[in-house]
Amino acid sequence: MRRFGIEFWVVLIVAAFIMFFQLGDFPLTDPDEPVYAQTAREMLAAGDMLSPRIYGDFWYDKPPMYYWLVAAASQVFGMGEFAARFPSALLAVIGSTYLYFSVSRLISVRAGVFSALILTTSLEYFYLGKAAVTDMTLSFCMMVALLSFIEKRYMLFSLFTALAVVTKGPIGLFFAGAIVFLYLLVMNKWRDLRQMSIFHGILLFSVVAAPWYLFMSYFHGAAFVDTFLGFHNVTRFTTPEHAGAYWYYYFPVLLIGFFPWTPILFQSFWASLTTNRKDRPILMFFLIWAVVVFMFFSISATKLISYILPMYPALAVILGWYLDYSIEYGREKPRIGWIIGLLIQGVILIFGMFKVLDAMPYLEAGVLGFAAVILIMTVLAAIFIWRRNIYMAICVQVLSIMLFATIATSLVMPALVPTLSSDRIATEFRKHYDGFSTLHVQKFLQPGVAYYAEIFGPEFKTGDKLSALLARGETGYVLIQRKMYEKLPLQDQQKLIEIAAVEDKIIFRIRQ
Repeated sequence: MRRFGIEFWVVLIVAAFIMFFQLGDFPLTDPDEPVYAQTAREMLAAGDMLSPRIYGDFWYDKPPMYYWLVAAASQVFGMGEFAARFPSALLAVIGSTYLYFSVSRLISVRAGVFSALILTTSLEYFYLGKAAVTDMTLSFCMMVALLSFIEKRYMLFSLFTALAVVTKGPIGLFFAGAIVFLYLLVMNKWRDLRQMSIFHGILLFSVVAAPWYLFMSYFHGAAFVDTFLGFHNVTRFTTPEHAGAYWYYYFPVLLIGFFPWTPILFQSFWASLTTNRKDRPILMFFLIWAVVVFMFFSISATKLISYILPMYPALAVILGWYLDYSIEYGREKPRIGWIIGLLIQGVILIFGMFKVLDAMPYLEAGVLGFAAVILIMTVLAAIFIWRRNIYMAICVQVLSIMLFATIATSLVMPALVPTLSSDRIATEFRKHYDGFSTLHVQKFLQPGVAYYAEIFGPEFKTGDKLSALLARGETGYVLIQRKMYEKLPLQDQQKLIEIAAVEDKIIFRIRQ
């Protein structure tokens, strides 16, 4: 395999363009992105890089890996949107190129290129690659760990499993262990354990993963154990944190999140499941990988769109293998199913976008751009597939998603920023703030206001909580979303004097 041939540069350029284009050109979006930026900033300000903290208090939500990465980026680029998102974008690019090299060794160079491009251009992957959240870091560590296992690089497997645990907690160890165990069980490969140098692997894992947990348990005691392990891991798995998290939640998430490759997803999955070729053991590993992640989060009571990102590398490899296999053996099977799937996908997405436009007419330029890209991509890709030119069909879809991502950051995000980010309302609040009064902030808005206004105060999650603090005779300011304010009882609304508003966010002074 040529180490840095044209294939590598294609993967690198596509990934770098999608992830870094206008990366820091729009504000951090509520509520998650500002949390990571604010936590890194407060850790730096406190001179304590081991105990995460936010709003002046210790913060036991996540292990410190992403905070460390943001803090490091801020030392190079300065604290801001680019630095907050840089770790995710960089690891997304490295992840795509790593997948290319790994699959090239496992299957073929062509399958490696296809897999990497499919992963890079899938909607959820590039969306989270441009976001200041932990999901891409966890996905990257898990991907490298699991690819290292199947390539028999067992020390790398232990190292990156440990890094996954330092990124998001025990879930990193669970996935690595469960996927490897089920693979060994299904394929009856228990003899591989002899090659793994298990003692050295456990030692390396412990040296990397254990110190932070031991430090936090020693210095913070029950507060850390109960909050981090008890609430943020066990309770969130068994108790829903958000409404509407039904058992089928991740089916539509996957269908949309894997755009534009969804039309060939299921036949690729079936082909890999039923093949009798020499690739079967490797494909079975990726099938188990994808199914374990999907099933775990489907069972989990708390569900978020970003949770299933770690299964995307496995799906990309399955699709990459299938397209490579189809070209190698001149198979026509993908043609009709792929074309029909493309047409259905195109119609549903364009129809859905125009329905969104009814509710949000200010997105007109972006929606029209998206619709044009999807229409052209669908028609051209279908023509090339019909002509058995899979190379050109893939090329069309990759270039279309590069354009799609450009429209998203150039037209759609600027129009959504006033609604999605608290930067403008925070700036407005600074103009009116008297410098000493208490700011009561709706919990959803608190991270963004704290980051952009550099002021934080007591938070309330519901209108009932706000009513309770008003009943206690609290003074100062209230920052709240309009929809929550409008649901307050009239007597509570009358206690608030509006000072300023930006889109759906309002600043009030509590009437004395």
